Amino acid sequence: MGIKYVYVAGPLSSSGNYLENVRVAVRAAEELRAMGYVPFVPHLSALWQLISPHCEYEYWLPMDLDWIDRCDAVLRLPGESRGADEEVKYAISQGKPVFLEITCLSK
Repeated sequence: MGIKYVYVAGPLSSSGNYLENVRVAVRAAEELRAMGYVPFVPHLSALWQLISPHCEYEYWLPMDLDWIDRCDAVLRLPGESRGADEEVKYAISQGKPVFLEITCLSK
């Protein structure tokens, strides 16, 4: 069975504009969806964070790693991000392929 579920890893709050980072991740997810993949965009937890601002970084990363376990691959978006770097490191340790460009994912 090939790659179907793709985790989108990239900057959220560590570099650039918070909302712009969410937009970039959603645009990547739209491109993945159009290619036939099922993307998971952890950036959408930004709304959850706005509603429950008591949630810290340490709250999100373990949940994100659980999602990586359920995905077939990770797409790493450009930009500095400690969290995305941790997600990539974890994915590699679990034998998951990590792609640095959407074009490398072809059906």
